[in-house]
Amino acid sequence: MPEPDALLVTGNLEPATPPDHSPKQHGGIYPHDVSKSPDVVVVGGGPSGAAAAYWLAEAGHSVALVEKKEYPREKTCGDGLTPRAIFELQEMGFDFDVPELHRINGLRSYGAGTKLEMEWPDHPIYPNWGAIIRRADLDQQVAMLAEKQGAVIYQQTTAMPVIEDGRLTEVELTSNGDTTRLSPRVVVVADGAVSRFGRPLGVGRDRTAPYGLALRAYYASPNADDDMMESLLDLKDKDGKNVPGYGWTFPLGGETVNIGVGLLSTSKRWKGLNTGKLLDTYLDNLPDHWEVDESSRLTEPVGGKLSMAFSGGPIVGSNWVLVGDALGSTNPFTGEGIAYGYQTGRMAAASVHAALAADDLTRLQRYPEALEAEFGDYYRVGKVFVRVIGNPHMMRAFMTVGFKSKPLMEWTFRVMSNLMPPDDRTLTRQIYRAIESAVRLAPAGLGSSN
Repeated sequence: MPEPDALLVTGNLEPATPPDHSPKQHGGIYPHDVSKSPDVVVVGGGPSGAAAAYWLAEAGHSVALVEKKEYPREKTCGDGLTPRAIFELQEMGFDFDVPELHRINGLRSYGAGTKLEMEWPDHPIYPNWGAIIRRADLDQQVAMLAEKQGAVIYQQTTAMPVIEDGRLTEVELTSNGDTTRLSPRVVVVADGAVSRFGRPLGVGRDRTAPYGLALRAYYASPNADDDMMESLLDLKDKDGKNVPGYGWTFPLGGETVNIGVGLLSTSKRWKGLNTGKLLDTYLDNLPDHWEVDESSRLTEPVGGKLSMAFSGGPIVGSNWVLVGDALGSTNPFTGEGIAYGYQTGRMAAASVHAALAADDLTRLQRYPEALEAEFGDYYRVGKVFVRVIGNPHMMRAFMTVGFKSKPLMEWTFRVMSNLMPPDDRTLTRQIYRAIESAVRLAPAGLGSSN
């Protein structure tokens, strides 16, 4: 894979000497050529920001992509790419032959004392395979794809909004003590769930929406070439009580696996749970075939917040849009965020491009409409689902019934992975009815978390 300095780094904000690469290879744009008034500034270089930068640059716009850290940088993530994520990467011309990527054919899931293996389902749009790749490698390579389209990348640079009369007028960049300002026509806010850039714009999170916490570390395993993701759906604490979350083991190939736990905020017990202790308990109960214990740990555990179901907002301002974790685009069913980062980045880019091409920024308002059409019903179902499984009794009932039927679990796998056939217009309605029926038929007192 290319060395980190293959990216055009602006460690400071003064003109930099271009590296010895031809302009054709790098889009012909170097930091010292950047206009102070690019069409678009993208704040944040993760999946959503890099995708937005890619598609806007590909459409011919001048784009500055601002990343506060330096590639490659670690992120708290399971590193898993579902077929939806693979599709988005295919559309951007990602090289799947890089040695860092390990191909995955499906999911091995444990629950209610039972094991099920399910291959990725066939789909008319998405491929029937996934992959595992460290975010440190993935994010750098996607940023390079954006750069090759002509986007200019500022690394080790913080961005803050300049607001005058209630409107975002400029973006102030700071790096190594140097400061400059850019005056874009539109800003794409892609700086994560906390969104420090978005706060002065009035961006916040819906406090009633569910969210999650995740903790992961890398471990050495002799079976890291396994072609299945693995998950434990009935996660338990040290006392053997069910908790609202799941554990995962994702093989990266070679000798390394990503092991972690994710917790949902939909149980009254949630605030008293310690993710570090849950990870230890999950590790102690890991299937023997991984041959992993605490002595196998390669890195310290790191944690992060999962903002779900479009809980961030407002989604659009007069000249800015939210994408990815800043938007809260994580799938509430699974905690998957990478695919939705890429997809919201692409959808935002389409709306921004249309607005710029028409010289009419009111067209940015079509972006929330597109999100609603694509995800609205699905994410509303997801929010109901995670509230239901936050009740340990309901979760046990779900596990007991579901794991008795592989066809039922394969259907559930398809739904939770958001891989339903696009022509099945009634599926979401069926899911609503199924969840509502489960809650209505539950014994008295079962509908409240405890």
